[in-house]
Amino acid sequence: MRIRATVAAVSGALALSALAVPAAQADDGRSWTPDFGFTAPERPTSRLAARAATSDSDLKITKAVVNGGKPIVVGTTAPKKVTVAITATDDSGIADAGTILWIGSDLESDDSFGFTQNEDAATCKAANATTSTCTLTVTVDPGWLINSDATSWKVGAAVASNDGQIVQNDAFAKTNLQRLSKITVNAAPEPVKKGKTITVTGKLSRANWETGTYKGYATQAVKLQFRKKSSSTYTTVKTIKTSSTGALKTTVKASVDGYWRYSFAGTSTTPTVTAAGDFVDVK
Repeated sequence: MRIRATVAAVSGALALSALAVPAAQADDGRSWTPDFGFTAPERPTSRLAARAATSDSDLKITKAVVNGGKPIVVGTTAPKKVTVAITATDDSGIADAGTILWIGSDLESDDSFGFTQNEDAATCKAANATTSTCTLTVTVDPGWLINSDATSWKVGAAVASNDGQIVQNDAFAKTNLQRLSKITVNAAPEPVKKGKTITVTGKLSRANWETGTYKGYATQAVKLQFRKKSSSTYTTVKTIKTSSTGALKTTVKASVDGYWRYSFAGTSTTPTVTAAGDFVDVK
């Protein structure tokens, strides 16, 4: 596993955070600053003061959507920027919002780790005088991830109203983080005589965040599918499992011209992926 303990994994400028907590270091050595970075008019100066000040407030967070409701899929090198949309309501209207994506039992515990927002302030669009949806982005950098991070993450949300109230929920919603998957296919020989055997090979792999490479995904069910040259629809011919190295191999009889492909339905940690069809000319 690559060492990540020397640099804080933060994605935005957080100096103006109203709800800052001390820097934390996860059990695996990763350090980060679990702050909600946003400004607010006449905001309290401490986390406890913020919560006390909102005890009688009508300020409410009603919705938080990450990446349009889809899992966050991350490869081996490119950071993934995702949008977080927070909807809130207050009699005075909404001034700003903050967000954080994290895992662990508690924000201040040794097992916590996460990523904060990129912006100093959210872009808030009012639906009416009391309700707004505030948009922010969070960059998930695979250089800071370990493979066990492919799981359910908590979505922290904080909002500030125009009259200076603040509400924070460390785990208002959830989102899933997944390891990007790849799949290949090769059907041979090409061309082939009708009735002869076609061997279809391939490989299913997924991002290994700890090595920065793609590693074969072992013992996974994968569908072999076929589409006639004259058709636009694939049908499943059989289901096979990947080897210990993620390899795929099976045989079929040649009947008509068409395209062969492998399709993987995905798991909770790995997204669905389908290969482009490989054409075989049957003589």
